[in-house]
Amino acid sequence: MRGLTARIKTDINLSKIYFSKGSWYEKMIDVQNQKDNRNIKIQRTGIAGVYLPLKISDGGEIQDVLAKIKFTVSLNEKIRGTHMSRLSEILTDYVNLPLKISDTEKILLDALQKLETDFSAIEIAFKFFVKKTAPTSGRESLLDIDCKFIGELKKNSRVKFSLALAVPFTSLCPCSKEISDFGAHNQRSICRVQLNFFDADKLDEIKISEIIKMIEAQGSSEIFPILKREDEKFVTEAAYKNPKFVEDILRDVVLSLRKVKNLSSFEVECENFESIHNHSAFAGHAEKIFTDF
Repeated sequence: MRGLTARIKTDINLSKIYFSKGSWYEKMIDVQNQKDNRNIKIQRTGIAGVYLPLKISDGGEIQDVLAKIKFTVSLNEKIRGTHMSRLSEILTDYVNLPLKISDTEKILLDALQKLETDFSAIEIAFKFFVKKTAPTSGRESLLDIDCKFIGELKKNSRVKFSLALAVPFTSLCPCSKEISDFGAHNQRSICRVQLNFFDADKLDEIKISEIIKMIEAQGSSEIFPILKREDEKFVTEAAYKNPKFVEDILRDVVLSLRKVKNLSSFEVECENFESIHNHSAFAGHAEKIFTDF
């Protein structure tokens, strides 16, 4: 009993040491906040490869996703290191909230204020799912699309936001169709776009699913996760009736993107994974719409 009493007294005494004013905890050195004399302002430092569950809002429709995040800030030349845990804390606050595109500006502003810096940036990459209905059988399925939110914010400015997408479809070669007695080579293709938006107040007008639908319509045929025999016949014949070179697809995508509201500029890359070659066919294009972004 005396041993137990002594142990309790010891524990009480230790707790006084640990948590009393002037304890070892309060005396720990803030190493990352030390001065640095190398006079180099770091443009981006922070956390990368962060995985979090998020609720993406697309025109009010909520989709649960697993996001991979890169979150950075600039660092004053006089300070040795940034407070990276604060970046994780900011992100965690959004885990259970519907995340609208406009919220990227709020996240970046939080970083500016809580880390006392003049620049912050974020990349949120995730799989976005669109509902597909097979053309003949009507079977429904979900097609995964690589999607990324890209945001940058300077102090006393507005967010620069970009949406990146990689949209797959089928392409069929016009030359192969023209010269062949039977059939034509076709393949899966992908269109990668980065859309840079102009007006930060109109970001929530962006509907990701509509942009995806617009881009995939520029291929020879859409692709579907689930196809029954009658559906396969339909999409094969649809592609055969709509042959396109990679250059054709690119030009049609460019024409469609010019109609998207609030764009300042965009970049497009189209790649056909050729079925008769061991290389791909490629085309790329970049265009500015508003020059004062």
